Amino acid sequence: MLRKSVPRRGKAGRSSAAESVCPPGGGGAAGECSAARRPRRWIEAATADGLPALHGFVRGLEKDRAAVQAGLDLPYSNGTTEGVNNKTKLLKRQTYGRAGFALLRQRILLG
Repeated sequence: MLRKSVPRRGKAGRSSAAESVCPPGGGGAAGECSAARRPRRWIEAATADGLPALHGFVRGLEKDRAAVQAGLDLPYSNGTTEGVNNKTKLLKRQTYGRAGFALLRQRILLG
């Protein structure tokens, strides 16, 4: 969270937003800070803050709550796909204005 009153912890003197909402060790009743409840508690804490931009972000999270929860719970990741897309866009930017599609295709296939 973007709060000045959050205590700093750890080796580097930093604490995460998750720790401010759900401190290490569970922070109370059994299961109080489970993966299913952590986003809800963070949303409540963010809504209580006086930052309008953060409120807009929270509204977006609430609109797509099922997808956000699935992203936290499921072991799947689209990181590999995003890496390939990033590499393709990098090659496209590097060859822009210098070569045609044939060279771009060749660089993508060889890269």
